[in-house]
Formats: sequence, structure tokens, C-alpha cells
Amino acid sequence: MTQYREILRLFQAGISQRSIAASCQCSRNTVAAVVQKAKQANLKFPLDSQTDAELEALLFPEKQAQPSNHKMPDFEQVSKELTRDGVTLKLLWAEYCETCRQSRQLPFMYSQFCYHFQQYAEKERATMHIPRKPGDCIEVDWAGDRMYTVDRDTGEAIPAFVFVGVLPFSMYAYAEACSGMDMENWITAHVNMFRYFGGSAVMLVPDNLKTGVDHTQDWYSPQINRTYHELAEYYNTAVVPARVRRPKDKSGAEGTVGVVSTRIIAALRNRKFFSLGELNQAVREKLEEHNRAPFAKREGSRSSVFLNQEKAFLQKLPAAPFELAQWKVATVQYNYHILVEKMQYSVPYEYIRQKTQWRCFLTRTGSHHTAVCTDIPGSTAL
Repeated sequence: MTQYREILRLFQAGISQRSIAASCQCSRNTVAAVVQKAKQANLKFPLDSQTDAELEALLFPEKQAQPSNHKMPDFEQVSKELTRDGVTLKLLWAEYCETCRQSRQLPFMYSQFCYHFQQYAEKERATMHIPRKPGDCIEVDWAGDRMYTVDRDTGEAIPAFVFVGVLPFSMYAYAEACSGMDMENWITAHVNMFRYFGGSAVMLVPDNLKTGVDHTQDWYSPQINRTYHELAEYYNTAVVPARVRRPKDKSGAEGTVGVVSTRIIAALRNRKFFSLGELNQAVREKLEEHNRAPFAKREGSRSSVFLNQEKAFLQKLPAAPFELAQWKVATVQYNYHILVEKMQYSVPYEYIRQKTQWRCFLTRTGSHHTAVCTDIPGSTAL
């Protein structure tokens, strides 16, 4: 907007119109018009508390926007329709014109239709910072960058994947290097994270990754993986996946992943580790440094805010950690046995040719694995 007050002040001080135009970044014609209108209205500096907008209304009333006779489109509905396949602004404008014709109202031209929709869309894109409550949720994700361990015999670099969890209120973080991104590592990292935090939160907010979410035909209504759901039930929390392509739903985890990539992964890039345990020990040391580092724009550190303000709001952990189990589907054969984890189990003959679900606990006995199935009463292993 033109700086009407500044133009009048400089003119009253005896500054030339050319210099005023250069100072106020406007044309000399504008300066001359403002000075002429001010003389006609008998306005002299110092003025009252009028703003530039009020001076414009007083000096140039013809510039004030006149009420439009055009029918304003329902841009909320337009925005919803654009999410449907094949729908364009051109098509919606044509439908809008037809609606105006039927109601005998004046429609906007296509260029004005697009302009007003752009103004609406810019307002809709505005975001608001929503402060998190202490102990409200834990956001989890995999870091995009990998770390590596080195095989002592061959010198081969073995990739390790970094799991990241964060409490958004205090930004207190947890990180752990895992051998893979499968279900066993995903669940184990969660158990270790809960132990590190000393409690669980009301909600778990993961991404829509396969180890946490079973993708159904309706991609917008994912189902929680059964094992992951059991973990959440065991720790008295709820899994609420972030929306697809909505990283702001877990902005804390996204930001922490970036910081972890710099302060942990990049900081350890030149060191060699010959085991996952050795790597995680170094990760834990860097993690402690990260949590104790002071905030840049607020008092304290992640660790101090967590200990003083958030830890008391976390839910207590069960007496024993969650025991990983896998669900498998097996069809009972005519010999009333099924094969699970290379072991045969006998079941009541009533289940012949029926598909049964088995919950398998994997326990290590020396160098062997034993599958313990507890789904059908009376089943025994051969």
C-alpha cells in the first residue's frame, strides 16, 4: 500500500517530490496526486492517528472496492471435488457457470475463478502449531540413512538400520541400530525404547510401514499388524498411524530423524564397528550427548525437560517385557496334524481341512529354535 503518511510528512518537511518518490518507492505522479488531494481536503502534517488505509479511503474514495454482483463459488466444495479422479478447475468452473445461469446470477470469468480459488487455497494451507501434552504420544520411524558393521573375516560392510523414537513434548529421543527392518527388529526396538524411556505413552504414531500396518484394499483405512497390536495392548497404548503422505502427523519423528542423521550417523561415519552391540554402544553415547545438548530457542535440554516435566506422566511398564510372537495360518491335514516352524503339531480331528491361526513363540535353546503354539487346546508337538 502507498505510504500516504510518509509522503505527507516529507512534503511538509520541504522535500522535493522526486526525492519523496524515491524514498517511498512510488512514482512522482502518485506523490503529486497525494499532495493535491491533501490540499483539497485541507490535510497537513502532523496528522491524527489515521492509518494509510484510512487516508486512502479519505483521499481516494473511488479506489475502495465496490461490492461485487458476481456469485462467489463454494470453494470448500471445489477443493473436495478436485481430489476426485479426472476433475479439473476448468470442469468445475463450467459447472459453476451453469449453476449461475439457472439461478440468474452473474458468474466470474475463468481467470477470476482461478484467482479467488488460489486465495482460498493459500489460506487453507496455513498451519497451526499444536503443543503436545506430556506423555501424550511417542512417534517412531526408521532413519533413511544406514550405518554399517564390518565382518572381521571378509571385511564386508553389513548394513544396519537405525530405529528412532521421540516424545514430542520434550523431544527426548531414542535410537537403536538394527540388523534389519523386519517385524522382529521392529518389535524388539519398541521394547528397548519403552525400557529406555521408563514407561509408555498413550499413543504410538508410526508411519504406514509394512512391519506396523497391514495394507488392505482401502489404502486410506489401514489395519494394524496383529503382532504390533498385541505389543500396544501389552503396554496399554494405542497405535495411530500417520496419514499417507502427511509427514506433519509425526513431525517430531521426522525432525529427530534429521538430527539423528547428523549427530549420530554422520558423527560415527569414520569409525569401524565389528558387531551390532559395539555399534549400539557408540550410538547410545551419541544419543546421550544429543539429549543433554541445550535447546537453541528454549531453556533446558531434552533430558531435563523429560525428567522434570514428562517422565511422571508416562504409563508404568509391565513387570516383564513383551515376548515376541508370530501369527501363522496353517490348514489341518487328514492326519490331523499341521506343520509350523518345521515341527508337526497334532490337533483335534474336528479341525481337519480347516484353516487355523497359530501364535508361535520363538525361544532359543542353545543354537536351536523352538516354536510353542498356543491356539488350539489339546495340540501337541511330535
